[in-house]
Amino acid sequence: MSILSQFDVLAIRREFPILQQEVNGKLVAFLDSAASSQKPRQVIDCLEDFYRRYNANVHRGIYKFSEEATFAYERSRGKVARFIGAASPRELVFTRNATEAVNLVARAWGDATLRPGDRILLTLMEHHSNIVPWQMLAERVGAKLDYLNLDSEGRLALEELDAKLTERTRLVAVTHQSNVLGTINPVTYLARRAHAVGAKLLVDGAQSVPHMPVNVQELECDFLVFSGHKMCGPTGIGGLWARREILEAMPPFLGGGSMIKVVELDHSTYADVPARFEAGTPAIAEAIALGEAVDFLNRVGMQAIRRHELELLGYALGRLAEVSGLTIHGPHSTDQRGGVISFTLAGVHPHDVAAVLDSEGVAVRAGHHCAQPLHRHLDVPATTRASFYIYNTAEEIDRLVAGLEKAKRLFA
Repeated sequence: MSILSQFDVLAIRREFPILQQEVNGKLVAFLDSAASSQKPRQVIDCLEDFYRRYNANVHRGIYKFSEEATFAYERSRGKVARFIGAASPRELVFTRNATEAVNLVARAWGDATLRPGDRILLTLMEHHSNIVPWQMLAERVGAKLDYLNLDSEGRLALEELDAKLTERTRLVAVTHQSNVLGTINPVTYLARRAHAVGAKLLVDGAQSVPHMPVNVQELECDFLVFSGHKMCGPTGIGGLWARREILEAMPPFLGGGSMIKVVELDHSTYADVPARFEAGTPAIAEAIALGEAVDFLNRVGMQAIRRHELELLGYALGRLAEVSGLTIHGPHSTDQRGGVISFTLAGVHPHDVAAVLDSEGVAVRAGHHCAQPLHRHLDVPATTRASFYIYNTAEEIDRLVAGLEKAKRLFA
């Protein structure tokens, strides 16, 4: 893997077998990593190695396979915890994905903490996973939801904070990077403002943890959630980080095996964190492979990944500006956004745009991207989204632009 000691995108692409495939007779240009990233060979090999060589349950057996699986599972927890700057692996709970992690916080922390009349502050750029669980919590406990608005470029209207962040606010939940606008939010500033009124801050890192250095100590947040499948790992695995004292004060999310100390007929006592929140058999192979994904990203370097995506973003914004009739949503400055560009093409439905691009071997996403309130704010039913990652090239952006010109010719 020494080829990854310097950022060489062509060498990196060779680590992703799926990117060697053709779609409609053309080498695939995968521009949908905001939905789910592709997987490098070492992650795929890790999954196969587990099932071929030491498949067994964790924390249960005293035989070789089980002990090896338990060691690999907990070693991966340590890798992922260090990757996000956690003070201890015990602060990291493996979940299925970021959505489950948000629901865990809403159910375990929210139900025990919030009371009627308390307030939860969200933003208009949240995707459904960071809206719906809070709506359900508010309904259960009688709390109220507030939303920060956006300015004309899709940045948070921070001047509203004084009015919307009150002593009744118990939680601020905000995405680190918008999955539609690409906007990168000032999380540390929001954390300090939230803490000043006694509120906690939850950061949705689904779109930032895979793409830039993320350190929970520097963010000064209280909760961070993320998904493995967006950061070169498998589906079915993700994480919740929270400060240890917060986790230890939270009741269990799900009941069952592995999350207990003692079970009597009429009551139970619960395991220490993080086991308290990992009831039942976990996603063992997926958790171990997530550690391999972290190794891969560390070898490339998160700073290098961020620089590469910024270069792609700048190039893409310049090329897309040449396409007449195209409206790009999100901040104009690359400093304030990540490698996600959502757009509308005048006179062509986003689904038709995506279909034409697919005919050219270019994979993008079209729709509301699980962010219906944001699309209503933008006054569009849907957008087309191109999102970049570690393996994308400028040539693929040229193909995106050529595909858009073809869509204009076909639907003019």
